[in-house]
Amino acid sequence: MTEITAAMVKELRDATSAGMMECKRALQETGGDFDEAVKLLREKGMASAAKRAGRETSEGKVAVKIEGNVGAIVAVGCETEPVSNNDDFKAFVEKALATVFEGVDPSSLEGERVELAAKLGENIQVAGTKRMEASGDEVLSSYIHPPGKVAAVVHTRGGDPEAARSLALHLTFARPTYTSRDEVPQTLVDAEREILSNSEDVLSKPENVREKIIEGQLNKKFFGEAVLRDQTWYRADESTSSVAKYLEERGIELIDYAWYAVG
Repeated sequence: MTEITAAMVKELRDATSAGMMECKRALQETGGDFDEAVKLLREKGMASAAKRAGRETSEGKVAVKIEGNVGAIVAVGCETEPVSNNDDFKAFVEKALATVFEGVDPSSLEGERVELAAKLGENIQVAGTKRMEASGDEVLSSYIHPPGKVAAVVHTRGGDPEAARSLALHLTFARPTYTSRDEVPQTLVDAEREILSNSEDVLSKPENVREKIIEGQLNKKFFGEAVLRDQTWYRADESTSSVAKYLEERGIELIDYAWYAVG
């Protein structure tokens, strides 16, 4: 039987980042064959990564890149904050960002994602990506809220570029689900209306005013929270109107946007 030395174990550990005992067992199982031991550890690591894939990714990073008329945003999730600050994890985030920026499908990084998950021992997932391209007088603006767990990119036309950037900041604060009411599924509106109809707050009022109360609460608590154009502008010192009104007053046309958050 081949003697497994400490130097062999260390060499395998340096190459794979696996644990010392895992490296020793892999070398024992492969009769000291370094290449076979690396292969075995990777196979085991990928199997473990598959098991981890169902675990929640409650941490991570969101990154943005805007150069010329092209912008990209990516969100990559992990399980813990230390891993989100790991150099290998951050390098993967930057590679994912560059991939999306170049217009390449991020699924091309699947093999690297699986290997990274195996190496770091956590579920690593590309949670969201978007690429935008501006033309003519259109503008791309962004905002990343420190320490990089939420960010937004907006694609606009007209108005002051700083006001457009403020819209990106609003997105990271208000985090809308829809852009306009037209996008909200009617089934969701009906379900919310039913909940409000049966609430103590509504049932305690006279029947002749209940419908008005329901409509008011739908506008304020449902559309006013979930729909971007209905949301109240995030800075009361700038505007107490809706986002739609804010953009109209400043001559800004919203073409597209994306925001992502992790953690």
